[in-house]
Amino acid sequence: MVDLKKLRELVKLMVDNDIAEVDLQDEAEHIKLKRAGQDQPVVVAPAPVAAPAPVAAATPVAAPSAPAADNEDDGLLEITSPTVGTYYSASSPDAKDFVSVGSKVTADSVVCIIEAMKVFNEIKSEVKGTIEKVLVENGQAVEFGQPLFKVKPN
Repeated sequence: MVDLKKLRELVKLMVDNDIAEVDLQDEAEHIKLKRAGQDQPVVVAPAPVAAPAPVAAATPVAAPSAPAADNEDDGLLEITSPTVGTYYSASSPDAKDFVSVGSKVTADSVVCIIEAMKVFNEIKSEVKGTIEKVLVENGQAVEFGQPLFKVKPN
């Protein structure tokens, strides 16, 4: 089990010294930390086994080959989870959601928080447009690459 105090110290060391990535391994565990933004560390793969480093992605949704009813998603972009964790729609239980259907976002807009191992990571849109669909619920566990939002580009 990863010692959270040591993990916090590593994150602080990364931020204080502008270190982009740390990869530590011993017989028992492997910890890889990668900063998502200028001062926003993200736990990438804390596990006994090495794992590839996930990267946040905003990718076009593939055009469905199914019936015409599904064509409403044509041209929408997805904002996906850059890591495994718990999705939070707001900064605290009593705060307003970062975004909702109809919200305008820019590439730097914070759309949610994903908590992984007590590290809270603000997730940015990385696309410009209007939120068309919210695909997850507050408090829901999410996987790496899981679609969180669908955005109509502007």
